Amino acid sequence: MKHVLKIAGGCAVLLLGLATSQIVTHATAGVPIPDPAVDAPLASSPGKQIAVLAGGCFWGMQLVFEHLKGVEHVTAGYSGGEASTAEYEVVSSGTTGHAESVRIEFDPSKVTYGEILKVYFSVAHNPTELNRQGPDEGTQYRSSIFYADAEQQKIADAYIAQLNAAGNYPSPIVTKVVPLKAFYPAEDYHQDYAVRNPYNPYIMINDAPKLEDFKAELPALYVEK
Repeated sequence: MKHVLKIAGGCAVLLLGLATSQIVTHATAGVPIPDPAVDAPLASSPGKQIAVLAGGCFWGMQLVFEHLKGVEHVTAGYSGGEASTAEYEVVSSGTTGHAESVRIEFDPSKVTYGEILKVYFSVAHNPTELNRQGPDEGTQYRSSIFYADAEQQKIADAYIAQLNAAGNYPSPIVTKVVPLKAFYPAEDYHQDYAVRNPYNPYIMINDAPKLEDFKAELPALYVEK
């Protein structure tokens, strides 16, 4: 099934949810979360590090993180499966082990890994939804942090424990913290989809509000593009 057909069905579900106030598409709904208690300090000189995160459809994730200070580039793609199945039509079956993900290139002298995770947990997606995100269902839409090294793993594990203990969410966080084995860029037509298609109903309903929440709730981390 083509993505445009999925979009039509997803938007219909989401519109119904909006009418009945039963579907929340992102995490905070105006409730702030604390800064991570465990984080790396800002680097003393410019550099480049990588963060790979999964949290539902990669269109919205890419849109949000392109507005985070210190981020130099965001690529939509697939993580968790093999190279032979890293293509949209196959990943959409939910049987490949891949998750729709984003690869974030950032300058650690401008933004920390913990700050990236704060955006991830607060406005980029809902970390309490298991194998789905808003109108999208399946393991390919799971919440997952693919850590690149032991420090990223430590920060992610500690932050999840901190947020669960703080009780900011109505349900426990289901985000999995797993090692990054590979990242495969998605097809060209998926890259910057939300920027190129701002009036697509799916983007307007499901992703644009995340960007507005980001700007309102975390202004110190938000940058205009």
